[in-house]
Amino acid sequence: MNEDANPHKGRTGLDRILHAFGYSVAGLKGAYAGESAFRQETWLTLIAIPLAFWLGRGWVEVSLLIGSLVVVLIVELLNSAIEAVVDRVSFELHDLSKRAKDIASAAVLLSLLMAGGIWAAALWNRLNG
Repeated sequence: MNEDANPHKGRTGLDRILHAFGYSVAGLKGAYAGESAFRQETWLTLIAIPLAFWLGRGWVEVSLLIGSLVVVLIVELLNSAIEAVVDRVSFELHDLSKRAKDIASAAVLLSLLMAGGIWAAALWNRLNG
């Protein structure tokens, strides 16, 4: 066996899938418990999903409305992961740490602006179409 191989990567098949699912659930729980932004965006998504069915005019629009919110949650999870890794390495103020966190935060902002634009366009279409 390769000395540099990750000892945690030995699972295959259904065993790997079940463990990966468990890790994903743990990640969602951890993000919800420890990240207020993720909690807020989760609740916003849960509240907005029924609105998407009213606002959207067909399954494509409904999918875009809900999908844009899911993208926000995904980007927020990645942002939180990057912040956790940076903090794990060091709490020391460093230009590269700041840069990584700022870039991840910018990704969240862009995902929120995208979702807001999609929802605004659908609302405009619904009210003026």
